[in-house]
Amino acid sequence: MAEPARIIVLEGDETGQELLEQAVRVLDPSVTGVDVELAHYDLSLEHRRQTGNEVVVEAARAMRESGFGLKAATITPEGKDDVGSPNRILREEIDGKVIIRTGRRIPGVTPIAGVHFPISICRMAVGDAYGAEQWREGEEDEEVAFRTERISRHVCRAVAEYSFRTARKIHARVYGGPKWTVSPVYEGMLKEELDAAAQRHPEVGYQPVLIDATYAGLITGAADAPLVIPALNRDGDCLSDFVLPLFGSIAGAESVLLAFREDYEPSAVMAEAPHGTAPSLLGKNLANPMAMIMAAAAVLHYVAQAGDRKADVASRAIYESVLEATASGVRTFDLAGSATTSDFTDDVIGRVRTKVDIWSALGSTTG
Repeated sequence: MAEPARIIVLEGDETGQELLEQAVRVLDPSVTGVDVELAHYDLSLEHRRQTGNEVVVEAARAMRESGFGLKAATITPEGKDDVGSPNRILREEIDGKVIIRTGRRIPGVTPIAGVHFPISICRMAVGDAYGAEQWREGEEDEEVAFRTERISRHVCRAVAEYSFRTARKIHARVYGGPKWTVSPVYEGMLKEELDAAAQRHPEVGYQPVLIDATYAGLITGAADAPLVIPALNRDGDCLSDFVLPLFGSIAGAESVLLAFREDYEPSAVMAEAPHGTAPSLLGKNLANPMAMIMAAAAVLHYVAQAGDRKADVASRAIYESVLEATASGVRTFDLAGSATTSDFTDDVIGRVRTKVDIWSALGSTTG
């Protein structure tokens, strides 16, 4: 019998932790039929401070070894002398190169600007504006601020290659790009790799568009089919926060960090919700768990790619159950519903169990 997949569970803060606990409920083998081992690491702000971020490094090492992680939202404190963002450490320690976030239509929720097809943002996970060296010179009106950013060829190539592979998988076209005309040396590096990837994948549609025109296109009809949008780190961060609400809520999609082997197949993945800790909702059982539950489904998707066929069934069952729940009117208040956090999860769990049972009885591995 194969060993159970070991998933590193990265605990967080406030509603981030509350929603993680809901996702862990869905991952229970009695629900999914998938034998998994969950290893918990406390990445709460208090514990990160107590350990001087050593717990973050330990969690990253464990995730690199197991290949799978599920992370709660965490607090990034202000102040240069504090512990900072655990996400930066995690990305660097596992050698993460790409973050992908897919906005998709939420049944029963009217999207904005007529956007109906899925849109995946495939962005750099490291470099660019984040981690740039910054300094100021001069005084008063003569003060000038500087920032030295860097991107690397191998990360640009990873973003480009994974964008085209994702587009091929979901029958999408690769759309958008950086501002390569204004910055041909810096941003042009990503454009060069996109052009090269297009040559390697001639079966995938490719429509390079400057980043500013990309934003305009998303609300003026360019999203007339599934899209994959490759982006620099900061551009992708902004695009994600723009695209996901087009479908009704930033809580309607998961975020996946990917590290790769030399063949650009994933060596480690970490899934999480793209939103923050929502302190105003702490303890109220009102936060939307959709994204966190979908993050659990995403982890199982990659477990399936590692050879566990049951995980493929469970992953699809979770995705479908989340969307079916909203279609049937089981929605949290942010989607104009009345369901509590736990109500929504209870409904999803019931649907997942039913699907897994029926598909197993039919001998189906695809649903």
